[in-house]
Amino acid sequence: MIPYKAIARRWAFKRSASVGSLEVDAADQGHRFASGFSAPNDFVRYNMLHDSSSNPLDGMSDFERQLQEFFDELKAMIMMGNKHDAIDLLQANYEAVKEQMNAGTKGIEEIAILDVIALGYMGIGDLKFVQSLLDMMSQVVDNLKDDEPLLDAILMHMGSMYSTLENHEKSMLLYQRAINILEKRYGKNSIFLVTSLLGMAKVLGSIGRATRAIEFYHRVITIFELNRGAESVDLVLPLSGLGNQLIKEGKATDAENVFTRILKIYTRAYGENDGRVGMALCSLAHAKCAKGNTDEAIDLYKKAVKVIKDSNYMALDDSIMENIRIDLAELLHFVGRGQEGRELLEECLLITEKHKGKEHPDSVTHLLNLASSYSRSKNFVEAERILRMSLEIMTKNVGPDDQSISFPMLHLGVTLYHLNQDEEAEKFVLEAVRIREKAFGKDSLPVGEALDCLVCIQTRLGKDDAQLLELLKRVLSIQEREFGSDSEEVMLTLKKAVFYLDKLGRKDEKFPLQKRLYHLRMKYKQRVQY
Repeated sequence: MIPYKAIARRWAFKRSASVGSLEVDAADQGHRFASGFSAPNDFVRYNMLHDSSSNPLDGMSDFERQLQEFFDELKAMIMMGNKHDAIDLLQANYEAVKEQMNAGTKGIEEIAILDVIALGYMGIGDLKFVQSLLDMMSQVVDNLKDDEPLLDAILMHMGSMYSTLENHEKSMLLYQRAINILEKRYGKNSIFLVTSLLGMAKVLGSIGRATRAIEFYHRVITIFELNRGAESVDLVLPLSGLGNQLIKEGKATDAENVFTRILKIYTRAYGENDGRVGMALCSLAHAKCAKGNTDEAIDLYKKAVKVIKDSNYMALDDSIMENIRIDLAELLHFVGRGQEGRELLEECLLITEKHKGKEHPDSVTHLLNLASSYSRSKNFVEAERILRMSLEIMTKNVGPDDQSISFPMLHLGVTLYHLNQDEEAEKFVLEAVRIREKAFGKDSLPVGEALDCLVCIQTRLGKDDAQLLELLKRVLSIQEREFGSDSEEVMLTLKKAVFYLDKLGRKDEKFPLQKRLYHLRMKYKQRVQY
């Protein structure tokens, strides 16, 4: 426990603090973002203000030094896993600043230390308390004038945290206010604008306002080009965000051009054998895949894996590296090269077993992937063997009602169905339904998925048609809520329901559903023709 230091008056806040810096070194985020496997907060993790702050380190006040030390100690505790010590330190400082605010002192100084406390609670994952801190801060921030020192940095942090809490409207208002302040202070092409502009682009992209998000990315790119040149590695972050947004919008060719530029920037800066070049190759492969150029995408992914391995850019068991191998395996399966895909999945399994042990729960993901691969190849016997192994591992590591155990259980039930072992298949699927109802609720999508499997199994077992129809109605209700009443999933379930209504002779109920099914079929037929 670090001794609590009294809060001094008239201090400044060091701008380099950011949400992401509590969790990971921000200097590496631009490189990892290009892979397409980045965490949600990578945009705000980009720590531009550290390099260009108008308050240099040697000009800090005593309180700024104390505040920076407070932040650094929190960061160290969180990264080392000392969660309880971090909470004690956060709570002590929170009680002190709350006491000052209750006494009537509600200025920029109190908000700045609450900002660091909120960042600390973000780092340990206590989002509920972060929400209450942000509400407290907002009441004061709304009454502060824009010319207050430090306010721009605090607004950016608050915008980022509100974005994480999925309060997008509030997040955008805070980012926009920060942008307005910085534009007045430094001009519209200042490097200080980058963090807020990227934050705004991220929020806009997450709520489907793609055109506006793309405009913000282009603006950041222009700022970097003006301030640091057209070949600066700092361009990688906004270019990555732009490329990923373009892929979401179905503009794969434009995305390909963006990721090609990133590849050139990294190759020129670090050489073609650098691990960051490998990550850029992954992004380019993603764009190629979106265009339908699967063979080119596979070649790029394979080259990327080799470059990353040979350069020792990241550990073999790194989660990003694991995701790259899984994506490549999925792509290989898609083009009919299942054996190559399985080899990659087996490599993932061996790496996990080597670093975490043969019966570690993390190995279950790879076992499930392998089982799915064998099922695609109609090798249900091998799939069954692997699924029983994964179920045994989960049973040893989690409780009997843990929702995670339902996934290998349901997979096993489906595989047994394909092996015509219907009684045992029903047993596993019924248990999966029970666990998921308890964990997610009776009307949840995971329950609907399990019920759909159960109907298939019980149909072949000759169960009562009326009971099967009731199960299908439950599935239909769940799918309508989750996917929409005109979704393809709903159409398939309607077809089954109409079949059973016809079989039961319930014509009054059958005709409305049959009419609805006809319209859905025509809709999807026209879509396919188009």
